[in-house]
Amino acid sequence: MQAFLRVVETGSFSEAARQMRMTPSTLSKLIARIETRLGARLLERSTRRLSLTAEGWVYYERSQSLLAGIEDLERDLSKGAACVGGTLRVSASVGFGMVAVEPLLPAFWAEFPNVIVDLSLSDEMVDLYLDRTDIAFRVGSLTSSSLTALKLGIAPRKIVASPDYLAHYGTPQAASDLAQHRCLGFNFRRSTPVWPLQERGRIVDRGVSGPLLANNGETVRRLALAGMGLARMGEFHIRQDLRTGRLVEVLAEAVQGDTEDIHALFFGGERLPHRVRVFLDFMAPRLRAFIGERP
Repeated sequence: MQAFLRVVETGSFSEAARQMRMTPSTLSKLIARIETRLGARLLERSTRRLSLTAEGWVYYERSQSLLAGIEDLERDLSKGAACVGGTLRVSASVGFGMVAVEPLLPAFWAEFPNVIVDLSLSDEMVDLYLDRTDIAFRVGSLTSSSLTALKLGIAPRKIVASPDYLAHYGTPQAASDLAQHRCLGFNFRRSTPVWPLQERGRIVDRGVSGPLLANNGETVRRLALAGMGLARMGEFHIRQDLRTGRLVEVLAEAVQGDTEDIHALFFGGERLPHRVRVFLDFMAPRLRAFIGERP
């Protein structure tokens, strides 16, 4: 099972063999032996990549659960939570990672000093399987998948600009005014150059344009602070800027109901590796409290 999991997680027989100090042929024979015993193909092999069959997904998830149970047994019979260790691969959007996840890490390490957090920040959608990620914090709608989703909260979006920008270009009074304003946007594939806004009791997708398209919210925030244009962002990301007056909210009525869900996604359901479970148990209540906080 450990050999099979390593092949799936690395996506490569050669890399899995290197990590397990085996030859690729030995590892391939191990997997073939499992498939023969089960009478089912678990992996589809091609020159480009490995992929799991339907039976392979079942075997992968059940193997994770069984091995996690062995981890728990050994932990319970040894030193308890103090021995929790290993590398935990975590993914988050740039803004959420910077303002919500990163500040909690020192307190987490104080309690679990042997866990290595491998943190990657990106606003692109991460494939947990291909990127070997244990937990992904995602902001926005979810696509259906075999992942377990733990909802952390609902974040409102706001349209903001710097005082300097508003002094130079004026303050928009209605959604239709956006046509005369510089609007900062995103360039990733799922993004569209429209802002859904309330107009006369209904949602209207307003086309926007401006001098910047970025692949992460932190760049958009910084350019908004520099007076380059209006930005539509999650409230959690710009909370401190609003409190200090570095950014000012505009068109508040037009964005009522404009929200995005925040989830933690992971494999394994209820049976998780202990390092994943303690991280989720530590982070979830604190992140819910953070998301629920308002200016």
